[in-house]
Amino acid sequence: MSKRNNEIKFAGNYVTILGEALKVGDKAPNFVALKNDLSIFNLSDLDGKVKIISVVPSVDTGVCALQTIRFNKEASNLKDVHIITISVDLPFALGRFCGANGIENSLTLSDHKDLDFGTKYGFVVEELRLLTRGILILDKDNIIKHIEYVPEITNHPDYDKALEVVKSI
Repeated sequence: MSKRNNEIKFAGNYVTILGEALKVGDKAPNFVALKNDLSIFNLSDLDGKVKIISVVPSVDTGVCALQTIRFNKEASNLKDVHIITISVDLPFALGRFCGANGIENSLTLSDHKDLDFGTKYGFVVEELRLLTRGILILDKDNIIKHIEYVPEITNHPDYDKALEVVKSI
């Protein structure tokens, strides 16, 4: 597995990112993750649908919580767009977070078991075994139309840019 250095920082310090960085125009690899009820999710479950994948280190942190809540709120304004939030949080923690914050319009997934998403999409922070922050927009054919690897993990992604892209599909 490849390593990327000097691209992404956590609290001002560079971290090592595992996996190849994907880019606009790439076919999004299928991945498996766990739903909150411990059942298996495959990206292919949503073939033929436009998708926003919101990647967060942990919903138990302020920026991640706000990112998840923001996209859940935006979901009500987006027709035929599926929103996925993925982290390495345990499914139980994701379920608790969703219940406490009224997350009903988006799907939360856990990549904790195999890091399948994080590895294939180049989001694993080696030092922390967390996912770095980012956003992907996939069209109905799972072609990446937008991808952001946020350069400083503690910062918010560019919500407006992602929403602009998804509305143009």
